[in-house]
Amino acid sequence: MKISILVKHVIFWVMCLVTSQLRAQQFASSFCNPINLNYRFSYDSPSYREAADPVIHLFRGKYFLYASKSGGYWYSDDMLQWSFRPSATLPVEDYAPTVEAIHDTVFFIASSGAPKVYYNTNPLEDNWKVYNSRFRIGMTDPALFKDSDGRVYLYYGCSNREPIMGIELNPLRKLDTIGIPQILIGHHAKEHGWEEHGEQNQDGGEGWNEGGWMTKYNGKYYLQYASPGTEFKVYGDGVYVSDKPLGPFAYMLNSPFSYKPGGFVNGAGHGCTFQDKYGNYWHVATMTISIRHMFERRIGVFPAFFDDAGQLNCITAFGDYPMGMPTKKMDFQKESLFKGWMLLSYKKNISASSSLLLHTPGLACDEDVRTWWSAASTKSGEWLQIDLKTSSQIHAIQINFADEGAKLRAGDTVKSYKYIITASKDGTHWSTIIDRSSSNIDVVHDYQVLLRPMTARYIKIVGLAVPDGYFSISDLRVFGIGAGKTPAPVKAVTVNREVADTRKATLKWESVKGATGYSVSFGISKDKLYHSILVYGDHSLTISGLNKDIPYFFRIDSFNENGITKGQQVYDGKPKN
Repeated sequence: MKISILVKHVIFWVMCLVTSQLRAQQFASSFCNPINLNYRFSYDSPSYREAADPVIHLFRGKYFLYASKSGGYWYSDDMLQWSFRPSATLPVEDYAPTVEAIHDTVFFIASSGAPKVYYNTNPLEDNWKVYNSRFRIGMTDPALFKDSDGRVYLYYGCSNREPIMGIELNPLRKLDTIGIPQILIGHHAKEHGWEEHGEQNQDGGEGWNEGGWMTKYNGKYYLQYASPGTEFKVYGDGVYVSDKPLGPFAYMLNSPFSYKPGGFVNGAGHGCTFQDKYGNYWHVATMTISIRHMFERRIGVFPAFFDDAGQLNCITAFGDYPMGMPTKKMDFQKESLFKGWMLLSYKKNISASSSLLLHTPGLACDEDVRTWWSAASTKSGEWLQIDLKTSSQIHAIQINFADEGAKLRAGDTVKSYKYIITASKDGTHWSTIIDRSSSNIDVVHDYQVLLRPMTARYIKIVGLAVPDGYFSISDLRVFGIGAGKTPAPVKAVTVNREVADTRKATLKWESVKGATGYSVSFGISKDKLYHSILVYGDHSLTISGLNKDIPYFFRIDSFNENGITKGQQVYDGKPKN
């Protein structure tokens, strides 16, 4: 019996090693949303960080990331390591910037009542100049788009009443407007449930349609937009399609195509769709915290693709777990970036050196970025320790700092978080696995991949220095592979589409013993379940963002720290009279 158990364990770890090596050949490295940037403190009160309304732009072999109220922008060679470029020549305190390359020049516009157009032939340098000082349209949430024939267009709008607008620009005359603005997308919350205002699309009114973006694919024009509000978990991006850049446009029924209301960090709206160096499509979007301020936000990046029917899709399933960064052209419709590293730390036994009232240790392993543990003192040496209950193979750790008690503002010098993480198999003998005691980089979602996987049961983080306030963590997320069994498949699923309001559906299923949570996949076709919502600590889910009277199909997968068990059946969610 003992030999048999030993053999099983050996086989398990060998399979883990082989799988890890195969994935390493496919991916250069990995990342974990929200992406790890030096999110800047706002000028507003109370003290909070933000970056939102992102645009990622590939120019001369480098990626450039622009976001609202960030004091500058970032650049990268690989979308993994981002360098910050402060800017004194751009209006970096404006919201929702947009850029487009025309020939060898990058043009920039941001939200303003009296906007200016800027240009730069080398955005690695902060040498932006004014191209048009009297742009004719004051707007919010602009989006520039250059068509393949050289013609240029502007899309804009941010309102719970006014529509998304579009107009052609003249690239030969300072990007001046041609003709008059056209109405492109109106408000339809009564038909499109995800557009209804509210945290669960429950307020009854129209949401804020905003954040337009245009992508051209196979001769079709895909006009994307966000709703119902940047502060809500259900914030997502929908899409209309046309044969012409200024329409008329038809609503795409798989909207919102970018949608992430479940999991550790939520929201996937007001973003842009772009291609990487290999031709892969991605969607970068705004993710919400919105506790200290409604504009307390982060940025996430998700794989995207156009399917065989020409529909734009974005994969957010396990979208805040580690994903590999590809080094080649991939088929995201069939190939997954998911590393297979499961969350080992959810609801595990956790202790701390001290705690503030209402910020207890358990809040650092509850898979909710909106709650956090905080030490009770500002002294160096405060610590947090997790017991994973069993020894597991650990691959990566994401440390999400919470800035409790910080009073910093934009313009202040921001020190880095300094810490050390140790690991142990028995709780007695410890070894250092991550040493950030000399870090000088300001990061708040510090994703660290171990140089080589290790086996441990206990993880301990010790805080040495903070930018301001207390050592505090919204979640200490440990990723790897457990040594146990995957959960049983989900059974006895019921789908109730509300007769009075088919924009809503409630799913219930039998709780699976040993499951950490469930991944609810759904879509408007049985074989295209591209939407996904993670559910922790429950075996029911109400989805409020469906399109009225449109058939939907559902599948529920169970998962734990050992892996994912796919649901055995796809369930019909058609409205029933």
